[in-house]
Amino acid sequence: MVEEGSSVLVDVRKYDGRVSARWTAVRLGEDEHGVWLGTARGVPVSSSAGERPGRFAYVVLVPRSGWWTATFCADPGPEVYCDVCTVPEWSADGTVVSMVDLDLDVVRPRGGEAHVEDEDQFAERRVRYGYPDGVVEAARQTCEWLMGRVGPERGGAVEPFASTYRYWLGLVG
Repeated sequence: MVEEGSSVLVDVRKYDGRVSARWTAVRLGEDEHGVWLGTARGVPVSSSAGERPGRFAYVVLVPRSGWWTATFCADPGPEVYCDVCTVPEWSADGTVVSMVDLDLDVVRPRGGEAHVEDEDQFAERRVRYGYPDGVVEAARQTCEWLMGRVGPERGGAVEPFASTYRYWLGLVG
């Protein structure tokens, strides 16, 4: 694994192989929740629609296991944005982390309640791309698991979705 302060390429694909999002982050460190990556405001993010500068700073938590990643944004971004995806995989040298976006997202807007986004896309792409039953089940279970932890309301969240991320976000600047 690369050391703290090193660059990591985050490569998120759609099920058909198209780029969903791709950017370079900085490895901030690791804790009991997983590996934390930081991205400063303005860092370019590529997608199938082109490249654009990031609108705000954020940190991404890549868990050691599980069908998700969590992004914690500086204001004015959403407080928590969890992507339901295939289990993130690291390159042998730790410089690239890749996953397949499975459309479902659990989002907690700043000061608001958590909710699920893109269920319609999940249903449509499940048919279009022929998601295997095991992938569909894992995605749905993960979405439910995340909703139970991100919290139906801010006070209901558990770590790392309650406050742990603030330390890591403070390192991005």
